[in-house]
Amino acid sequence: MALNNLRNRKKYTVIRAQSLTNWDFNGQLFHRSASASANLRRVRQEQTTAHGGGGGGQQVCVLYGSSLPLSRLHHFTSDYSVRRTRSHFPHLLSHLSSYPLLLTLQETLQILAPNSGCMRDFCSFSNGYSDTDVESDSSRENFESRKCDCVESKGDPKEVDRVCKVIDELFALDRNMEAVLDECGVNLTRDLVVEVLERLRHARRPAFRFFCWAGRRPGYTHDSRTYNKMMLILGKTRQFETMVTILEEMGERRLLSIETFEIAIKTFAEAKERKKAVGIFELMKKYKFKVGVDTINCLLDSLGRAKLGKEAQLLFEKLKERFTPNLQTYTVLLNGWCRVKNLMEAGRVWNEIIEKGFKPDIVVHHTMLEGLLRCRKTSDAIKLFEVMKAKGPSPKVRSYTILIKDLCKQMKMKEAIEYFEEMLESGCEPDAVVYTSLITGFGNQKRLDKVYGLLEEMEEKGCPPDARTYNALIKLMTNRRMPDDAVRIYKAMTKFGFQPTIHTYNMMMKSYFQTGNYEMGYEIWEEMIRMGCCPDDNSYVVFIGGLIRQGRSEKACQYLQEMMEKGMKAPQIDYNKFAADFSRAGKSGILEDLAQKMKFSGKFEESNVFARWAEMMKKRIKRSEHV
Repeated sequence: MALNNLRNRKKYTVIRAQSLTNWDFNGQLFHRSASASANLRRVRQEQTTAHGGGGGGQQVCVLYGSSLPLSRLHHFTSDYSVRRTRSHFPHLLSHLSSYPLLLTLQETLQILAPNSGCMRDFCSFSNGYSDTDVESDSSRENFESRKCDCVESKGDPKEVDRVCKVIDELFALDRNMEAVLDECGVNLTRDLVVEVLERLRHARRPAFRFFCWAGRRPGYTHDSRTYNKMMLILGKTRQFETMVTILEEMGERRLLSIETFEIAIKTFAEAKERKKAVGIFELMKKYKFKVGVDTINCLLDSLGRAKLGKEAQLLFEKLKERFTPNLQTYTVLLNGWCRVKNLMEAGRVWNEIIEKGFKPDIVVHHTMLEGLLRCRKTSDAIKLFEVMKAKGPSPKVRSYTILIKDLCKQMKMKEAIEYFEEMLESGCEPDAVVYTSLITGFGNQKRLDKVYGLLEEMEEKGCPPDARTYNALIKLMTNRRMPDDAVRIYKAMTKFGFQPTIHTYNMMMKSYFQTGNYEMGYEIWEEMIRMGCCPDDNSYVVFIGGLIRQGRSEKACQYLQEMMEKGMKAPQIDYNKFAADFSRAGKSGILEDLAQKMKFSGKFEESNVFARWAEMMKKRIKRSEHV
């Protein structure tokens, strides 16, 4: 078995709890006795090598594969020689090569092998190996099963693309977007509206204008799905007033659902607006919605996930007479305290669970396990894990994954593998999540032979990589400043039906900019747009920063304005350098315009930077005129 290649034959003894005598096997994790108080106090107690991806005109021979840019990887033959200059830049193509992930990684490992003697840049093939020869019929069948994570659109994809293109082009030009959409003869359906809003989820202003336009079209009315989708977009950008207006409009049209209120509650909780979140309950009463335990649990959970454990507890104390708390109620309270690393309060909630007659289930144990590890109480987490094995609930795959993932983060790979072996011996079948944790751990140690061994074992066990595995591999490549190899993995990811996230593109784009390959950084941006993935704040920050470092301040200004026009906040970049470039170019008007826009978006410090540089330039012009 491939995993044997990963393991040291000499068994490594994992740090176990020396004694379990301080633990009560009746379920009480923390006691209020003097001895338990002591227990509680105890519980509270390589640079990467910058390889290529960058450019130049080098011609490199690579065994079985290449580090070509995305488009170069689509078309090559045995005698195809590539020489790339900055003036000759390829476009990314939409179709993909037929490499399975395993062979893609194998090629990457061969390229990275210490004794390969190959330089990493661009290559020519002389071994007669084409990408159609690589994939056997059996491996193709195995990899077809990986398409399950692909997000299927119910709206017509071509119609969605057409509408989004109109919105993108006309909104950026400040044209009458609505008039053009009227003339386009759009076959407007609710599925299409949901899909378009999903594409525009990071661009609040064009999304809202499209939503309003659709609502006014003859023969079309919004339903709960379209309203809720718009609520999510507004909530993310904290447009509270507009969001509440939409909620009230839904109430008038009798389209409110529990999901609508959950969106509002989570939005206010994440913004740390506790009073507004509680106020949603009054709206629920107004529209005759029953406020039950599930709704209150949703609110408490939202507060906890927003790291407002104290606020969640206070709200619980205020509302507990109005409903009957269940085990989930206490679980979300426990999670809230664990997220803010308050083990004292977490222990109190654990004890309250026991006192109320509930038996902590596997979810409660997982929550406490994660809380202990979050507080770096590894030995206590292991003790709790031993209690689970001795008294139940028996550890599941998720239980082992929590421990293994934390050990991998701490680079303790021997201990992680030991727990992995124990998991197999206990009869738990490993899933893609636990494999991905191990892959990430070994990858961070630059032990790519182990990464390959794990991928091989996944293949043998019929446990195909999921989207997280692909993203972990892409991150591994981009962290080592090897964006071309990240692109190869991205190609395999999309070929087998997995939907890249915005983070996937951001990682690749950032890596290209870091290696000085600005053209390919720009092409990743274009690929992201072509794939219907709406850029988020981080995308713009990476892209604008790359343009500024390249000395293309005017182009950066264009995207900075586009970003703010879409309703996003101005990014944190070196505005002094940015403004100085415009000042040297004698473009004071741009500086004044940006100063105003920054002021309107709440970036007063940045606004002052642009205003100061604009004033300095005006004075310089006046002095030159007097001379």
